[in-house]
Amino acid sequence: MSFRGKRWHEILRWRWQAWRAGHPKPITTPIPVTAPDLTFIQANAKAGLIMQPAMTWIGHITVLAQIGGLNILTDPVFSERCFPVQWAGPQRQTPPGLTLEQLPRIDVVLLSHNHYDHMDEASLTALARQKGGSPLFITPLGHKAWFAKRGIHHVVELDWWDEHVLEASDHSLRIPVTLTPAQHWSARTATDALRSLWGGYAVLSPDCHLFFSGDTAYSADFVDIRQHFAHVQSPAQGGGFDMALLPIGAYEPRWFMKDQHANPAESVQIFQDLAAKRAIAVHWGTYQLTDEALDEPPRELAAALRRAHVAPELFDVLAIGQTRLVPRRT
Repeated sequence: MSFRGKRWHEILRWRWQAWRAGHPKPITTPIPVTAPDLTFIQANAKAGLIMQPAMTWIGHITVLAQIGGLNILTDPVFSERCFPVQWAGPQRQTPPGLTLEQLPRIDVVLLSHNHYDHMDEASLTALARQKGGSPLFITPLGHKAWFAKRGIHHVVELDWWDEHVLEASDHSLRIPVTLTPAQHWSARTATDALRSLWGGYAVLSPDCHLFFSGDTAYSADFVDIRQHFAHVQSPAQGGGFDMALLPIGAYEPRWFMKDQHANPAESVQIFQDLAAKRAIAVHWGTYQLTDEALDEPPRELAAALRRAHVAPELFDVLAIGQTRLVPRRT
């Protein structure tokens, strides 16, 4: 890991340079938003083991993954602002593709780390109160106490490379979930930096091997992840990850962001390092967090895919609310 926390003078330098340059620039292309296919999503949610593997981008880092008969949410963020209070901080620029009320019952929440644009208290507590009971919250080390203070106890903590197995009630299906390394950091206050862990997830359902990176810079971790799962992802076993959810936004200026957020070209390299079959771009188009325009990441991704000779349909940019079906793993 090469991450080093930024000092106050570096933060001030970043903000001063951004102000002088007039960053972020306004968008020139509207962020695509579409009405969700609620009929399909709700029917698929109840389909059990004949569920069609599918991903619905709700916005920012939040994806509804329907695989293995389960409804899984990544870093659920539905609030208007990603900040300790709702009267300040980065404001939502695009609506959630699904509201909390439109979600099917969620079985599992994958939490990557504790930054406010990933660990949203209002969204997590609302999910814990959902009809039918709380989902299982899977988190990196150091988060159980935060959940317990809010009366949420259906929580599993993992260290890097730890595995938790999700089982069907009749034990007919076992889905291993592994916390994978990432190059990032954690902090929720001015005094708790690096006191909880962060990471991504590998979810190895028989119908879809899913990878969710969380927030990350580019690092050698992704080659390690590919090697770690090689024994269950040989060509005879169906190959590598069927779908990877990879971040493409919040990357400028590079001198400040390069050791915590990948830019689109680095996300393409992550895709290649993982030997994933397909990817969906996340972590863009919702909150203005850094210097690049909110609509810039897809353009940079398209250019990076051309340079890497990767077909654009393999690394998808969805509209918020759009569902992408994933071919069933064979």
